[in-house]
Parts: sequence; structure tokens; C-alpha cells
Amino acid sequence: MNDRGFVNALGAELLAMAETFGRFAFLTRSVVAWLYRAPIEWRQVLIQMSRIGVESLPVTTMTTFFTGMVLALQTGASSKHFFNEPLFVGTVVSFAMVMELSPVMTSLVVAGRAGAAIAAELGTMKVTEQIDALYTLGTDPVRYLIIPRLLAFFFVLPVLVIVSDFSGTFGGWVVSYVKLQIPTSVYLDDIFNNMEIRHFMHGFIKSFVFSVVISLICCFKGITTTGGAEGVGKSTTAAVVLSMVSVLIMDYFVTAILSALGIT
Repeated sequence: MNDRGFVNALGAELLAMAETFGRFAFLTRSVVAWLYRAPIEWRQVLIQMSRIGVESLPVTTMTTFFTGMVLALQTGASSKHFFNEPLFVGTVVSFAMVMELSPVMTSLVVAGRAGAAIAAELGTMKVTEQIDALYTLGTDPVRYLIIPRLLAFFFVLPVLVIVSDFSGTFGGWVVSYVKLQIPTSVYLDDIFNNMEIRHFMHGFIKSFVFSVVISLICCFKGITTTGGAEGVGKSTTAAVVLSMVSVLIMDYFVTAILSALGIT
């Protein structure tokens, strides 16, 4: 490829990225506008809450349960190596789960499961012209399709994170009690003597941010799908990948902001 061809290709990619960001910004503006001026389709919100939250609960609980077990095992092994006995296992497991791992891992799992389903569903509606039919009937797809999914994510993801907090902490207790022979009272004292409400809020606030990021990205990729069945697959893959990457990126910035505010 000569220099002119490279410049043309680079320019085309930059223009495509700018167009995508612009369309995403317009979608975000439309979502905010409809939230303020239109009645909410609460029936659709409840349906999406069931699909996103209830159906995702088993996999998120299992994921964080075994994550807590691994944390306890690694913490106990490390403290035994340095201090000849397992120390502060409850503190390490609870702090890691509540502040970081539960919100991040739960968001990643939900993005891979529910986010992919939303992108595929909306993408199928787009390529089969069902979304165009909504315009014809005088119904805005943002109000009818995106707002319920956004609100469902916003309501259920924090609940899933709270359940994951307990699940991961319980998994850590199982390993502590069975493998490390740490009494239950010691494990719980490590948690209650060091955990404060601000530590819980650190991860809880993150869950709201992640819910908005995941829902907007997956809905955007779904309603902008082109190219038939192949395009639906590509949009679904892109939605999941972008959601996961965005969660990890936002995790840093939200942590930095909360730390600056003293919520850490």
C-alpha cells in the first residue's frame, strides 16, 4: 500500500469512528430526553428485569462464590508462608469482593450474558425492519425498546452485586473453615472490625455506572446493526467486547474519583 492509500484508509477509519461516536452521543441525548418527558413502559421494564437479573443470578452467584474461595485459599497460603498462620483472611476476601471484584466480575458476566442477548435481539429487529415499523406506527424505538432495558440494568445490576458480595464472602468462609481451620468467629470479626459503610458504597456506586455503560453500548450496537444475519453476529460480538473493555476502563476512573472524594 502506497502512502496515499495508507492516508486514505486511515482517514476513512477516523471518519467512521467519529460517526460512531456522534451517533452514540445522539442516542445518549435521546435516552436522557425521553427519560424526562415520556411515560415509562413499566411492564417492559419488569420483563427486562426478569431476563437480565433473575436469569443472570445463578451464573453471577456461582462465579463470585468460587472467586471468594480462590481469594481465601491464596490469602491463607500467602500469610502462612510469611507468618506461619493464616491471618486477616476475612478482611482480604471481604474488602476485595465488596470494593472491586463483585462489581467488576458481576458486570462482566452480565455483559456477556444479558448484554449479548439484548444486542442480538435488537439487531435482529433492526435487520428484519421491525424497528422501522415502530417508526411507521409513530412509536419511538428509544422510548419503547431502549429505556426499559436501561432502567432494568440500572435496577438489577446493583442487586446482583450485593448478592455477589455475600456469595463471594461466603465462599471465602467455606475455604477458611474447611481448608484453613479458621473459626467462624475469627473470620466474621475480621470483616466486622474493619469493614465500613464507605467500603461497601465504593463498589455499590460502581455498579450503577457499569449498568449504564453496558446497557447503552449493547442497545446502540443492536439498533445500528446492518448486514443481515452476519451483521447480527458481528454486532453482538462487538457489543460484548466493547462492554467488557468499557467496564474495565470505567473501573479505573470511577475508583480514582471515589478515592478523591474519600469513598475508599
